[in-house]
Amino acid sequence: MAKTILVTGAAGFIGSHAVEHLWRRGDCVVGLDNLNDYYDPARKEANLQEVIGQAKQENWNGEFQFVKGDIRDRNLLKELFEKYTFDGIIHLAAMAGVRVSIDDPELYYDVNVNGTLALLDGAVGRLRPTTSQRHAPTFVFASTSSVYGDTKIIPFIPEDHCDRPLAPYAASKRASELLGFTYHHLYKLDFTGLRFFTVYGPRGRPDMMAYKVLDNIFTGCEVPLYNNGNMHRDWTYVEDIVAGLVRAVDRPLGYEILNLGRGEPVLLADFVKGIECLAGRKAHLVPAPMLDADIAYTFADISKTQKLLGYAPKVSVPEGVDRFWKWYQTAILRT
Repeated sequence: MAKTILVTGAAGFIGSHAVEHLWRRGDCVVGLDNLNDYYDPARKEANLQEVIGQAKQENWNGEFQFVKGDIRDRNLLKELFEKYTFDGIIHLAAMAGVRVSIDDPELYYDVNVNGTLALLDGAVGRLRPTTSQRHAPTFVFASTSSVYGDTKIIPFIPEDHCDRPLAPYAASKRASELLGFTYHHLYKLDFTGLRFFTVYGPRGRPDMMAYKVLDNIFTGCEVPLYNNGNMHRDWTYVEDIVAGLVRAVDRPLGYEILNLGRGEPVLLADFVKGIECLAGRKAHLVPAPMLDADIAYTFADISKTQKLLGYAPKVSVPEGVDRFWKWYQTAILRT
């Protein structure tokens, strides 16, 4: 049966893929995004147009309504929760980026924590004037592997205390996970926090490493290569991330924190070589020391996610890089 799902950050990298998946399968999707200028809003608008074009071409059965607005706007959220009875919320909207958060921690906390709080209030009925209580939607929160900080527990396990984040971005995400437990405790809200590991793929953000390497190859823009590429990342293709998101919104679990990664760390230098091989050109990256907010290794233990959600990442890193390169040729080089 079709569901009504609210997707925040709907025009972004992962958000547009989530909208595509849900709309394609026949759901009624309400996409909320303020189209901020963290990166060019035209890229986000292009993401939506790409999805809308596919929907028209393939005649998807679902529905999509886009709402331009901010997750901190409680009046707007009140209107949305009065108009729709949501079965689920996929909360992806956030100020992203570990390094940038160090320069503007106030903004990161305002958006990431206060915005999440406003959505939680909407989910449990605190924004509506009536005392009648509708069934609360399943709340799926996009967290990050950055919450693990410089943990010594490898691979990263969801049971880690995660009480020593290295940057405001990670701290804001961990704070939101804890808010989720509070609302589960007080209002019985089903809340699943999914900790994303390094996500890449079509419609990727221009500030992410995979995208920046190709930009360096074809435009010459300066891109730092931290620690000479001697950093392992658990690269996870966006299609696998979205599959995990959708499984989570379909399966209320009470309160759970789970990893969404591939579980196979790959050296950054090797990832870059894979892109260079496909592009047929070398990147000219600028050596740079690893920042204090960075860690040398990420590695997701996904056994709990496999058990509770049936999560099974399917796209290998070589295949994912190949798909990303094909998208970049079509969407970026030919525009």
